[in-house]
Amino acid sequence: MTLAVNPSADKSARYTGTAILLHWVLGLAILGLLGVGIYMTGLPFSPQRLKLYNWHKWAGVTLLALSALRLLWRLTHRPPPLPDRIARTMPGWQKLAHHGTHFALYALFFAVPLIGWAYSSAAGFPIVFLGLWQLPDFVPVSKELADAIKPWHQYTAFALGGLVLLHVAAALKHQWVDRDGLLQRMLPGRRS
Repeated sequence: MTLAVNPSADKSARYTGTAILLHWVLGLAILGLLGVGIYMTGLPFSPQRLKLYNWHKWAGVTLLALSALRLLWRLTHRPPPLPDRIARTMPGWQKLAHHGTHFALYALFFAVPLIGWAYSSAAGFPIVFLGLWQLPDFVPVSKELADAIKPWHQYTAFALGGLVLLHVAAALKHQWVDRDGLLQRMLPGRRS
């Protein structure tokens, strides 16, 4: 069943401009950080690799701060519910996947950078944000602890990347298969 609708006609069906901005900035940042993370780990030890590691850490801390802002925004600005026409026709498993994926994404928004920060602390490489402010280490320097934490940063980062791809696939399914206009709720642009 195809539902060709224009949800932008109903202003309450769209996310706020702030939610839309945070969504797209975080989405692009996550993809960028994942790409840089994969690239930098394959480089030989060099000034370029060290520079990319520092940039990755700074971006991770920024992602953590933006995630906190996004969570605060979401807690204080209720997102629009699924439009009735979609909620009525969406199978239960898709609703469960919708809510579960969003919950997991928010959890990983925090877990990935915090685990990376813990690894950096345990490895004895402090994070000096933008080369100006040394952030506190929240675990002691320990090679054993660093070795135990390191793979978890990678596992959670790939899990986050996988969930982002699942989220994108679901949005594109709604756009091109269901044609229900759900994607327009999160697209930047004029609000009617």
